[in-house]
Amino acid sequence: MTVSPASRRRFLQHSAALGTLLLAAHQQALALSLSALSNADAASGVKTALAQGARVAVDALGRKDGFLGNPQVRIGLPGQLDDAAKLMRRFGQGKRIDDLVTSLNRAAEDAVPLGRDLLVDAVQSMSVQDAKNILTGGDTAVTDFFARKTRTPLGQRFLPVVQQSTQKVGLAQRYDAFAGKAAGFGLVKQEDANLAQYVTGKTLDGLYFMIGEEERKIRRDPVGQSSAILKKVFGAVR
Repeated sequence: MTVSPASRRRFLQHSAALGTLLLAAHQQALALSLSALSNADAASGVKTALAQGARVAVDALGRKDGFLGNPQVRIGLPGQLDDAAKLMRRFGQGKRIDDLVTSLNRAAEDAVPLGRDLLVDAVQSMSVQDAKNILTGGDTAVTDFFARKTRTPLGQRFLPVVQQSTQKVGLAQRYDAFAGKAAGFGLVKQEDANLAQYVTGKTLDGLYFMIGEEERKIRRDPVGQSSAILKKVFGAVR
């Protein structure tokens, strides 16, 4: 059966109108659910989620193979240097490359536990408005909050630890020299041309990624959480 252009237009118009009505109904239901939450409950639920996400992420990453053994956060060489490393393996330099990559990840694993108290402080300083924003902010709102509040101070705390760890590896100095030249040709980002700064940035990325994974678990299945306040607060925004 052939559908006329006019019928197709009417169908699309009706579909769009139905979609708008469904979206409005969902937003109204969400607003009613949130209005039923007290400010105290909202803040308590979000603080619990933040604390849980931070604890799980630090415990998972701040141990041997926390980074190296997790392909989602494992730190490799940046940009074109990774391609150069593959070429070096052909010429018998595989062990040196493996040692360097291992040292990068070990440095990250050493640094992460030092950020625990800063993450806790960020949770404790959270305002009621922060809590409301996080509740309605989507699947990465907790991650975004932590990154905004802690990325700079965590980076300052992690960098000396990473520097100390990477200096133990002879390739670290050669990395800086080689990557600095590569950055001049646009093969590597300027901020990745220093080994310690590169690893520090990747450490932070991995930490926030793992916090985000825990946040998504809570939002997907609030009923399955052991905490009653998480069930109540995040169940209200599903």
